Amino acid sequence: MTIELEIGGMTCAACATRVERKLNKVDGVEATVNYATERASVRTSSDVDVETLVRVVTNAGYTASAVRADPVKTLWRRLIVAVVLMVPLGDLSLAMTFLPQLRFPGWQWICLALAVPVVFWCALPFHRAAVKNALHGGTTMDTLVSLGVLVAFGWSVFTVFAHPDGGSYLEVAAGVTTFLLAGRYFEARAKRAAGNAMRELSMLGAKDVTVIRGGAEELVPVGRLQAGDVFVVRPGEKIATDGVVEAGHSDVDTSMVSGEPVPVAAEAGTAVIGGTISLSGRIVVRATKVGSGTQLAQMSRLVEQAQTAKANVQRLADRVASVFVPAVLVLAAVTAVLWLTTGGATVDAVKAGLSVLIIACPCALGLATPTALLVATGRGAQLGILIRGPHALEAVRDVDTVLLDKTGTVTTGRMHVSGVSGDVLRIAGALESASEHSVGRAITATATAEHGDLPEVAAFQALPGLGATGVVEGRTVLAGRALAFTERGWDIPVDVRTDSADTVVLVGWDGAAHGIITLRDKPKPSAADAIRLLRARGLNAVLVTGDNETTARAVAAKVGIDEVHAGVRPEEKADLVRRLQDQGQSVAFVGDGINDAPALATADLGMAIGTGTDVALAAADVIIVRDDLTAVADAISLSRRTLRTIRGNLAWAFGYNLAALPVAAFGLLNPLVAGAAMALSSVFVVSNSLRLRRFGREPATGSRPTTQVRTSIGR
Repeated sequence: MTIELEIGGMTCAACATRVERKLNKVDGVEATVNYATERASVRTSSDVDVETLVRVVTNAGYTASAVRADPVKTLWRRLIVAVVLMVPLGDLSLAMTFLPQLRFPGWQWICLALAVPVVFWCALPFHRAAVKNALHGGTTMDTLVSLGVLVAFGWSVFTVFAHPDGGSYLEVAAGVTTFLLAGRYFEARAKRAAGNAMRELSMLGAKDVTVIRGGAEELVPVGRLQAGDVFVVRPGEKIATDGVVEAGHSDVDTSMVSGEPVPVAAEAGTAVIGGTISLSGRIVVRATKVGSGTQLAQMSRLVEQAQTAKANVQRLADRVASVFVPAVLVLAAVTAVLWLTTGGATVDAVKAGLSVLIIACPCALGLATPTALLVATGRGAQLGILIRGPHALEAVRDVDTVLLDKTGTVTTGRMHVSGVSGDVLRIAGALESASEHSVGRAITATATAEHGDLPEVAAFQALPGLGATGVVEGRTVLAGRALAFTERGWDIPVDVRTDSADTVVLVGWDGAAHGIITLRDKPKPSAADAIRLLRARGLNAVLVTGDNETTARAVAAKVGIDEVHAGVRPEEKADLVRRLQDQGQSVAFVGDGINDAPALATADLGMAIGTGTDVALAAADVIIVRDDLTAVADAISLSRRTLRTIRGNLAWAFGYNLAALPVAAFGLLNPLVAGAAMALSSVFVVSNSLRLRRFGREPATGSRPTTQVRTSIGR
């Protein structure tokens, strides 16, 4: 049995680890806690109930419930108040400190009044988390944030009363709170979006279904459908569940599952998938799978499982803080004790201990990730690239293989006429002008562009799964599959070739085929350049598609991809990703369709084309907004640059603290200088992050390599 819990109160990846450890101590329980989605997935074979699990989480200092309040709005309100108060506080405090001639009576009290709401209300989440962790014997970044803010505030209050003309650190307390609240706010927004893939998938299925019972049609909720029931699907309706067609003909839009643009013919004996759409005819289907057994439900589970697997990725700052925080607390206490035991004055001991805490206050450490991320996401947005969060940056670090979906990603996703054999385009365009089929629309568009106004069509009749027929200029015209001609006894001359990698439409009249029209989905104009850019960055590009081998081979040859996996079903795309990961490769997957969501979520880095479905976008780590495949290479370069910036920020912040802490511990650094040094460290981190604003697109290097396509069907 699997139980899902919403976990509240987690502030860092260490919290998720703590909750997971507590849950796993319960007999018969195997739990995984996803910090990104704030959800615990608990598998149990015992009689453990939800109440027991909730109690375990609560005893650990967190909350567990089915529904919880959205933290984004609360963080937003705290952030706005902090910004509004911090700006005048910083200006006033710095001006009075460095320009004493401008001081006026009562300026300290104005600063204090501005700082109190920031320190005690805006920073309340940090204080709560610090107390909660302390009660359970743990420390996190929140511990130092809370202590640093309170120490800076406390020392400032002391100087206001004891030394009115001295400096204060109120702007330090407010600045730490404001910047870290900004990081928490954007992090909370990313968490809230993490579950969108599941919600979008659940909305794709039909809500009601027309079931045939006792010879009569009855409209019932889809939840009452059972395996073996027979139901009706009319043109334009969603197929309620997986099944087999028993009667009727229709073209079925399977793009949500297969990702391919050409509808599939469905007739008696054809298996159909729940959630796909019947386009052209009425069909009667016998349900074979319902509920959790359907392919749509299986895709949903794949996305959820893959997202859960990502939960163990911890942020860089958290890993540093896990060691740094306890060490600083011990050092501050030891410093004060040593000063007292060696005969130092109490005030000197307090100053030295406070200097250690202030110099170690993780303003720069806390800013290292959020500032770089904010600048990078802003620059990325200008380039048409949306980075979902720090986890995406970590994933980019080791990516060496990029899997690209074909339809809608490497290609345009729209059918185009690729060739015409015989003088048939004008007549076929006239016939297909009455059709709603994507192939027919493409033929009509090309015919209109080449011949202008087309003749009228009369007695038009769609032939589901076969083609169409009608009267054009007094002649009965037939266009469609070869089967449509043979069924009617029409002649297909030997010089009319039907073997092609493209979609083939035969066109004929007077009882014989007179030519063919071939259609294909063209590669995007940017596809070849994108592949060269990926290769220039040392990445191996692989084409993955549900389309046939011949078509996939042709597309790969045009854009310069060496390796092709064709005929791959949605669940096999995720399997392919896992197989490559098992071989030691770090995999990025680029896709746009619902069928790509499991692979996007399974990959080390999921990249969705912004013109794709909401499900694909929700499952991805990086979203490419502009319709230009070269943005994939730009996204990887920007992510790598951002990660290097974050690492540089962390190295500076951590190294600065390591160098300054001994100085503070020996009493050589008074709190005022410590506060100024900490501020300068933060300025350096912010300035370093701002360099990302100059990131630009990098040109590809080298010439296009020779393509040797290796095909793996359904692997």
